[in-house]
Amino acid sequence: MLKKDLRLQYTVLRKEVSPQSLLNSSLAISNKLLELPIWDFEYYHIFLPIISKNEVDTSFILSILQGKDKNIVLPKIRSKDRLQNILLTDSTRLKANSWGVPEPIEGVEVPSHKIDVVFVPLLAFDENGNRVGYGKGFYDNFLNGCKKNVIKVGLSLFPAIAKISDLNENDIPLDYCVTPEKVYSFSST
Repeated sequence: MLKKDLRLQYTVLRKEVSPQSLLNSSLAISNKLLELPIWDFEYYHIFLPIISKNEVDTSFILSILQGKDKNIVLPKIRSKDRLQNILLTDSTRLKANSWGVPEPIEGVEVPSHKIDVVFVPLLAFDENGNRVGYGKGFYDNFLNGCKKNVIKVGLSLFPAIAKISDLNENDIPLDYCVTPEKVYSFSST
């Protein structure tokens, strides 16, 4: 399927998810994440959900990371297609930007090359680990600046589709994608 069609279809599917179902699915995803061999690293980049878009609630994953005493990095939109990486601390204050994305107001910037694991938002993904986001290019640009062996973990409320048909050279595939029911592995990480 084409990305534009997937964006429309999965935006509608997400809107149909009830608050309780979203909560249950988000908790199931965070529990499934514990099956992955990703917990021996130091820096973890995680998105905070856009509530109005029914994105996966990452608060459960944040609790896991804090419990494991990991360095947590949050994205902040720096320009029209670039993210800045801000270290989450006890004094970090958040504010929703114009798109409804909660992000740090200010803080210590972490260079992209220090990040070990990235939890990647998405609308849909395919059986080869390719993903469809909102089409702004933030995460593909960000991931292009990370070290080659950064582990990319998608979080999805829905299972994989067969194939995204209109990929381009800037698309960065995932290493894993976790849904409430399944862990998909796309590499030998």
